[in-house]
Amino acid sequence: MKTILKKDISFIEASESSLNSMQLSEQELSRRKFLQASGVAGAGFSLASFIPANNLKAAEPESSNFLELNAFVEVDANGSIRLYAHTPEKGQGIKTSLPMIIAEELGADWNDVTVVRAPMNEARYGAQRAGGSTSTPREWNPMRRAGAAARVMFISAAAKQLSVNPSLLYTENSQVINRESGDRIAFSDLALAAALEPIPDIDSLVFKARSDYKLIGTRVGDVDNHTMVTGGGGLYGSDIQLPDMLYAVYEKCPATYGKVLSANLDYIKTRPGVVDAFLVEGNDNVGELLDGVAIVARSTWQAFQAKQELEVEWDTASASKDDNEEIYSRAMQIANAPWPQELQIAATGDVEQQYQDNNTQTIESNYRFPYLAHACMEPMNCTAHYHRETNSLDIWAPTRQPGITLSSVENVFDIPQNQITLHQMRMGGSFGRRRLQDYSCEVTAIAKRFDVPIKLLWTREDDMIHDQYRPGGVYAFKGAVNREGRPVAMQTHLIGPAVRGRATAGTRLAESEFPALNIDNFRAAVSLIDTNTPTGSWRAPGSNATGWAVQSFIAEMAHAAGRDHVDFLIEMMGAPRWFEPGNINSLNTGRAVDVIKLVAEKSGWGKTLPAGHGMGMAFHFSHAGHVAEVVELGIDDNKKITIHKITVALDIGPIINMSGALKQVEGGATDGLSSMLDLEISMQGGVVQQENFHQYNILRMRNAPLNIETHFIQSEYDPTGLGEPVLPPLMPAVTNAIFAVTGERIRTLPLSKAGYII
Repeated sequence: MKTILKKDISFIEASESSLNSMQLSEQELSRRKFLQASGVAGAGFSLASFIPANNLKAAEPESSNFLELNAFVEVDANGSIRLYAHTPEKGQGIKTSLPMIIAEELGADWNDVTVVRAPMNEARYGAQRAGGSTSTPREWNPMRRAGAAARVMFISAAAKQLSVNPSLLYTENSQVINRESGDRIAFSDLALAAALEPIPDIDSLVFKARSDYKLIGTRVGDVDNHTMVTGGGGLYGSDIQLPDMLYAVYEKCPATYGKVLSANLDYIKTRPGVVDAFLVEGNDNVGELLDGVAIVARSTWQAFQAKQELEVEWDTASASKDDNEEIYSRAMQIANAPWPQELQIAATGDVEQQYQDNNTQTIESNYRFPYLAHACMEPMNCTAHYHRETNSLDIWAPTRQPGITLSSVENVFDIPQNQITLHQMRMGGSFGRRRLQDYSCEVTAIAKRFDVPIKLLWTREDDMIHDQYRPGGVYAFKGAVNREGRPVAMQTHLIGPAVRGRATAGTRLAESEFPALNIDNFRAAVSLIDTNTPTGSWRAPGSNATGWAVQSFIAEMAHAAGRDHVDFLIEMMGAPRWFEPGNINSLNTGRAVDVIKLVAEKSGWGKTLPAGHGMGMAFHFSHAGHVAEVVELGIDDNKKITIHKITVALDIGPIINMSGALKQVEGGATDGLSSMLDLEISMQGGVVQQENFHQYNILRMRNAPLNIETHFIQSEYDPTGLGEPVLPPLMPAVTNAIFAVTGERIRTLPLSKAGYII
């Protein structure tokens, strides 16, 4: 690590090895002192570049708690500020927003900032993962600590130079300023002095008041925008170019878990540019390396061309035989059977008594939702270079879970994690897909046969038919409303697939997402059907189908009660309270009511609409986000839908990057609309029938909603994630609007099954 300090400050070099070699005595090193010296210095403010080696103190960590401080800051004498982004970027904007938190607390001018991708698998950066809309809430306080600690050190240094009390000083625009005299010193003139200041005590750090924010809450463009727009290399996994690199493809059985018997390898090896072709034995126990045929060539095009001529004989005795219509048929049989008491996961009150009460009206409905693919714009890919002499591996992986990448490769190939260097690449979409490391394991299996880098590229067809799909299934509901129009009972029965006996996120229920808190008599159950089609996390897992089904059925109950949907839902919420007292990530009915009222106001809920127009509303709580949406649409005589306006109101705490937040809201709403219109994955004989976008009809730009109006309630709670909470309520808002126009209740998706188009 090298930094040059100009203005008569001599060159100082300190290597990480010299840092690691210095120890504090046991008397000097308490746990708190280590947290201060190592946690802030190593993860919050890079002292190694500025402090002479004999002034440094470092030690091996006493515990993993020091990982809570994991941002990385460098400032040099010419005014440049380098902020290290340590969380994988998959389009959610985290590479920009997390450094913004540091810059805000530091008082940096964003124009002085360069954001650099942090190395992977280094303890000082803490949790380096993305998913579940958890990056922002997990990193909010650590990033603030990192920035605040550096700010204190600059202020302390400036106070000595100005001979004033530090309390008179503050930072802004990369300067330390005296609030009384107006005197100011640039960070560039304080770099060395600040680095020599003692590490501030963590408990002494005071965060800026939100009223003083200058950067947080503004619109900041993605730090990778220029590279993306100009086509700069090395950003995405598929961009990687390395000396002597070869290109690989990998063919698997169309029916999952099929085995290779033979292939026309001799012929494939004669094709132009082909370097090798061979069989790979899979590992069913791991599930991330299935049997296949590898082809390695001198270019992507040559590998793809050879793959088209590949002829493989498959043993399908143990392969999937799934048929999605048969799965749905079994699910409907279970839905129409008596209540499965033995599978009940939640219960309050006595629902049966309410159903039998002569003063109540009962409503029953079954909602069917399809399997869905992730369909990332960048298909799966990965590059690896195996070093046989050391049994070590360099891997360039577009992964959202680097730790899982390392453990998967270690488990399958017995390469110790400390022998794997992972280079984190930006992802061209994820939506839950890039957690399972099949592509990383496949490229490693191929790379172990070569002494040069191997880039594995999946085709769009590979990506579509070898996904881990959003599971399809059925929700069976029954509810009761009394004569006063209030809900008095409700039951939810989810019937979905388990893959070889294992449930996934889409077939689990979270009580905080149900109206269990709001209805005195409630019960829920889950029934699983054994299948062999891989399923996994899909944007807002456990909420994407639940939100549509539950919020649609609540609209049914409101209609049966003769009540306005908004009034009905607000009344259901009751008094402001937490679903789980003390857990700020659980449903808060007060926050829910606030967004419902706001979306009703901003959308003009209840206004007179032209003929053929209708409005639908839905609220859903997921991933700690409270979101309500109203969709106004029109439908013509041919069932063609026109989306006139989508209004979104949400409370996810303070917004860090307004530009990124608006993109997430608009993207989530558009994705929700796309997923419900004409998308379905179907299987016959275990083989997925959709191979590309001509069969999996993703919403085109010409049909995307043009008017998405967003309203944030920037509450005083800590921020939560935004990648997922907007999608679930969009779908029921659309189907409730369709009901308002046509009187047709949509209980099966996609909408194309009922003849609707856009």
